Amino acid sequence: MTTEDAIREILKNIGENLSREGLIETPMRIAAAHKEFFSGYDQNPTTILKTFSNEGYDEMLLVKNIEYFSHCEHHMVPFFGSVHIAYIPDKTITGLSKLPRLVEIFARRLQNQERLTVQIAETLFQILKPKGVAIQITGKHLCMCARGIKKTASETITTAFLGEFKTNGDLRNDFFNQIKTS
Repeated sequence: MTTEDAIREILKNIGENLSREGLIETPMRIAAAHKEFFSGYDQNPTTILKTFSNEGYDEMLLVKNIEYFSHCEHHMVPFFGSVHIAYIPDKTITGLSKLPRLVEIFARRLQNQERLTVQIAETLFQILKPKGVAIQITGKHLCMCARGIKKTASETITTAFLGEFKTNGDLRNDFFNQIKTS
């Protein structure tokens, strides 16, 4: 069974008329959308993090407000928000654009926000071998907003701290203070 056939079955099961003009190309459109939504399965996150000498830079490096869009693995409905990534280089750094790319790879898979947070942190820690990594993700989950409990103002926040960010409260506070400022 193809993806398009599966979509046709879903449409039939919800009571839709597959010959209705607005739905004729819907299975094809959904199949194409799924290919884009879940493109992270076709990418290896460890290969995008090219490393370079830190050239003596050993302070916190922060990229904040990285937008993401993902799908909840429990209901296959969207959740989205912002990711803030900080790390303290030891010997290596990576290109700044690689951090949003890393987020995209993991977000473009069926996810839960907790796992997404940990995957980003652990991959950075493994590849860059920094002194510390800090991640904060905020998310709006349509499974909470549009169905079930229907709490549209709810926002979920997850964090992951590794290395010096895990052991140094002042460093964590500096991270939080920096992501609060514009």
